[in-house]
Amino acid sequence: MRDETISSFLTRLADRVPAPGGGASAALHAAQAAALLGMVARYTTGQKYAAHTALVDRVVAETDDLRDTAVGLAEEDAAAFTAVTEAYTLPRDTDEDRAARSAAIARALSGAAGPPAAVIDVAARAVALAGELLPVANRNVITDVAAAVEAARAAATTARVNIEVNLAGVRDDATRSRLTEQAGQADGIAARADRITAAVREEITR
Repeated sequence: MRDETISSFLTRLADRVPAPGGGASAALHAAQAAALLGMVARYTTGQKYAAHTALVDRVVAETDDLRDTAVGLAEEDAAAFTAVTEAYTLPRDTDEDRAARSAAIARALSGAAGPPAAVIDVAARAVALAGELLPVANRNVITDVAAAVEAARAAATTARVNIEVNLAGVRDDATRSRLTEQAGQADGIAARADRITAAVREEITR
């Protein structure tokens, strides 16, 4: 997926196959959010922005890392969901088969919830960085800050439903509680994205 063309990925996404699906799409939304912020930061350089060099350099470094992480999560999500579909195909002829199949499904569902939970963390960090960058950013590209947080919002809210759909099969209470808490971050991410987008729109329309 990392070296795949956009056209090839979208063709696979549209196909009748288990993966890639919504989870991988959520991760790529997060990757786009990070990439957009990296672009804005790279335009916020030179003498005019010298006072903000430390912040800009940090945003560049962090968003590059976030972008790479998010692409990796897209790949992990596709692999995890494939494991879920494979678990459902296990035999269930005997009591032992059924018990083994049930345990395998539970493990696979728990694993499938992991990548989208991590995507929410990436989205949260991207929105936080956008909030830091916006006040000092090159004003010619502030709409890309809004685009970044909207991509991060899509990442978080899409990842949330991909966590929630797997929760019923997660047997471990601590794991279920942790995943529920991570999914619950999506509303806060969306609210912060709203505020940043509103600030951008207010500036560009006045």
